[in-house]
Amino acid sequence: MTLISTLHPILNFCKDLDLDHPETCQESLEEHFPFQGEVVQNIVRLCKEGLADGSLCDRGELPMKFSRVGKPSDESCQFSIDAVFMSGVGPKHKHPEGEIDLCIATSGDAKFDGNLSGWTVYGKESVHCPTVTDGEMLILYFLPQGAFEFVKD
Repeated sequence: MTLISTLHPILNFCKDLDLDHPETCQESLEEHFPFQGEVVQNIVRLCKEGLADGSLCDRGELPMKFSRVGKPSDESCQFSIDAVFMSGVGPKHKHPEGEIDLCIATSGDAKFDGNLSGWTVYGKESVHCPTVTDGEMLILYFLPQGAFEFVKD
């Protein structure tokens, strides 16, 4: 089973979320797909296997290694899906259509923008410098229509 096919129930759920209300979306994801639940833990296992065998996050160097899991398509419910393995600060960017992240700590007490393993959701037009502290973390980024813009200071 591929990572995208394993993600399909989550992607199908996410396509109907209103990212104008990120806190509500995050609560809904946590309710329907809890981090410790079977669906997410299967994804965590596949991601850790991919990281270990080099099939995931095979480009770049720490503090940020990355790979594309899927482009926006019918199979991905029009989300782009990227995997990023981080241990520091990434580039500042904007989410024109919002961003949904599944964060997986792989060492230490890693936090993504201050959040422990689990779901993090950013609303439409939000801007941030993604930051992992206190360890290493693998993040799956779901971007509606792949909408993403780098921001210069």
